[in-house]
Amino acid sequence: MMKTIKLNSILLLLSLVIFSSCVQDDDFDTPNVSVDNIQFGADDIIIDIDAVIGNYVQQGELVTYEDSPNFDTYVSGYVISTDEAGNFFEELVLQDKAENPTAGINVQIDVNPLFTLYEFGRKVYIKLDGLSVSENNGVIQIGKVDGNNLAKISATERAEHILRDPEVATIVPLEVNISDFSNDLENLYIRLNDVQFNRDEVLGNNPKTFASEDTDQFDGERLLESCAGSSSVILSTSTFSDFKSLNLPVNRGSLDGILTRDFFDEFYTVVINSPEDINFDNEMRCDPIEIACGLADTTGSNNLFADDFEGQSTNTLISGNGWTNFIESGSEGWEAYTQSGTNASQGISARVGSFNSGDASTVAWLITPQIDLDANTGVTLNFETSNSFSDGSTMEVLFSNDWDGTEAGITSATWGIVSDAYVTQDSDFFGDWFESGNVDLSCGSGQIYIAFKYVGSGDADFDGTYELDFVSIDAQ
Repeated sequence: MMKTIKLNSILLLLSLVIFSSCVQDDDFDTPNVSVDNIQFGADDIIIDIDAVIGNYVQQGELVTYEDSPNFDTYVSGYVISTDEAGNFFEELVLQDKAENPTAGINVQIDVNPLFTLYEFGRKVYIKLDGLSVSENNGVIQIGKVDGNNLAKISATERAEHILRDPEVATIVPLEVNISDFSNDLENLYIRLNDVQFNRDEVLGNNPKTFASEDTDQFDGERLLESCAGSSSVILSTSTFSDFKSLNLPVNRGSLDGILTRDFFDEFYTVVINSPEDINFDNEMRCDPIEIACGLADTTGSNNLFADDFEGQSTNTLISGNGWTNFIESGSEGWEAYTQSGTNASQGISARVGSFNSGDASTVAWLITPQIDLDANTGVTLNFETSNSFSDGSTMEVLFSNDWDGTEAGITSATWGIVSDAYVTQDSDFFGDWFESGNVDLSCGSGQIYIAFKYVGSGDADFDGTYELDFVSIDAQ
């Protein structure tokens, strides 16, 4: 009994001595954050992200990297996403280089949070053995195969498959224009210069937040537009993000984020890591001029211009009756057509579309003769539109007070928006025709031209078709 007591006393004394020596310098307050160099085997293979993507594209279906007894296969990249603000969840986005990247990929991991281990700019290596590559909603991802689907890498396998390199690089955003978006830029950290949120998102009595409106489910989608052109893109913010309730910035400037696709793979979208990635320091917004008089109750009996296109020759460009039919870019213009069936025209209508054109860019204008708003009262505009899967292509109704009437002067003239005119949307049933409403122009002044402007491309996501009919401009 005495021996036991003496032994316990000695152990207690030793423990006190050891504890005292451990805490003497307060080292417990500073964890060891150093990262050692990764020790690769002599036969291990390291491939680039674009090779991983290329392997998948060549196969056209899910690709699995099998375990080999002789070597391991890795892919390296730099972390460009962070879940610190809650806008990313259980995923890492990697790109191949810290500056001027050429390929990026998404890694699905059943771990939250991830930024404490894989911070922004950290170089990592993904051990591909036992992992698979597939495409989900238009985005190429790495994960674990689960039947016919791609699941997340489990928490227990995280350390085996995702290795930290000592390097933490400064990520330099790749400066691009919205009009340059393509699949090659997906999963890259990009910078958009001279952009702003659409005036309907930030001006007026009810400016929007990033993602806390009543209509926001899962994500808030806000329209971001270029001040250097007519292109726009959706900024997507998770309703679980820490900054969802902040108001969108009103000014214009630059924005850094990751280019990806929406949940349904219908359009490109940009996701930011935090509001600190937005630098809107220019108070001078670039909003277009507008005619926004609302909708009129009645239409006057004095017709100033009308066309139902019945006098046009089908499959030829619209001409005559004072129209200016101008192809700014590409090979497609507004042409007369007729069609029956589900997507029937209304006799002969005007149509424009870039489907199967092969053109990288399609911009087509159809402009009315000049209308004198000062010499007439109660001027209204009416028309009808339909679409054949308009996709990402757009049709706008514009006006100009300073166009000189020549084709050469179209692109240099100032064009504003006829805001209240309804133009068919991609979500509208393609077999129906939609009225513009009785668009009131009476708050405008001077001599104006009305233009129907189409923008699309040969890209399958932006190659839709619009149809136009029963254009009428009337006055009291």
